[in-house]
Amino acid sequence: MNTKRIHTLQEGAAKKGPVLYWMSRDQRAFDNWALIFAQEEAIKKKEALLVVFCLVPEFLDAASRQYVFMLEGLRTIQGTLSEKNIPFCLLRGSPQIEIPKFIATHAVGTLITDFDPLKIKRRWKKATMGKIQIPLYEVDAHNIVPCWCASSKQEFAARTFRPKITKLLPEFLDAYPPLLRHPFPWQEKSSSPQWSEIESPLGPGQGTSSEEWIIPGEHAAQAALKHFIARGLAVYDETRNNPTKAGQSVLSPFLHFGHLSAQRTVLEIKKSPLAESTKAPFLEELVVRRELSDNFCYYNDRYDSVEGFPDWAIKTLRNHREDRRPYAYSLSQLEGAGTHDELWNAAQMEMVKKGKMHGYMRMYWAKKILEWTGSPEEAFEIALYLNNRYELDGRDPNGYAGCAWSIGGVHDRAWFERPLFGKIRYMSYNGCKSKFNVNDYIRQIKHL
Repeated sequence: MNTKRIHTLQEGAAKKGPVLYWMSRDQRAFDNWALIFAQEEAIKKKEALLVVFCLVPEFLDAASRQYVFMLEGLRTIQGTLSEKNIPFCLLRGSPQIEIPKFIATHAVGTLITDFDPLKIKRRWKKATMGKIQIPLYEVDAHNIVPCWCASSKQEFAARTFRPKITKLLPEFLDAYPPLLRHPFPWQEKSSSPQWSEIESPLGPGQGTSSEEWIIPGEHAAQAALKHFIARGLAVYDETRNNPTKAGQSVLSPFLHFGHLSAQRTVLEIKKSPLAESTKAPFLEELVVRRELSDNFCYYNDRYDSVEGFPDWAIKTLRNHREDRRPYAYSLSQLEGAGTHDELWNAAQMEMVKKGKMHGYMRMYWAKKILEWTGSPEEAFEIALYLNNRYELDGRDPNGYAGCAWSIGGVHDRAWFERPLFGKIRYMSYNGCKSKFNVNDYIRQIKHL
């Protein structure tokens, strides 16, 4: 594999013992560069290969629906890895405590993990490094072009990022080698994880099963990808911004939890006989826009704060801070879809009921929160909370960048100045009416 995908976080002292892959962001057995590298290292050292996942009971406002979806996906991984002679261990607690404990208990010789630009994951890794002496490697198995290779700085917009990543794609868009049946078994006897003890209670909410419209796990993700390529890709550009049409790929939850590799997605789309111009709009979203979000969170440690907005946006929002709000809503009113705007209420209820709001409506939804709350700081905090709490694909760089684009002009440009928004791009109810049948969308949500 291309070694540029690998970051050495800690040199450590070389020692005998199994190789451990600390799975976190990329929750799949196949098409996983971190697991591939871990197996290569284990075979080279003639050691056993172990995979561990550490379940954190409270994570960035996640509710029970996200935990249920994730755990059902992890169950499929456990079965697949067992067939490959690779034990899967499920832990519960703080990773900076549980991972070093596991390493000490089982005399692990090398630790490998996957890349994530979010601050909380980076803090876990830093704290873990302080408690272990073995080598620790980080592999970007999520992005096609490793985040640190795509750019060495925060990019201003897609137009500055696009040529850089496009130039590098041929180098990194290579075929995945297969995951082998591991030739060196783990000699220790281990029982299967006690799922019932580890699962409950996890996150707020009443959900005890996955959403009806989507099945978790990497096998379901592959099936969803095939369905999209066969049925949806040809009309994606035509229908994607119409919330009354089933025009989106519905792959984002799979990509978020790592059940599906973005690189595999591109490789399969490239096999399609459709014209390149037909594929281009989806690939722009999947590659350029999605990896630009990782760039934003990796190089801007204030990605979850108004302070992370570009200077022009901070200035224009400050200049209009005292502008009169036409409506004022509290968090509870917004969370309960209790506004005067039936379109906004429908978008909020789509997210609450389904765990997935239509992508076009997410922009309108976030901008209205800015319009109806007391300050940009309050608006951004509420938008992030609701997105993280209800969206299956929340707690993700895409979510942080999307809310920051809508409220704070990140990756956007200054527009014509207007009250309250300043030079932030504006969206209106009438603008939505001109693009799709608003009443039809509202009716669909009421029938969920």
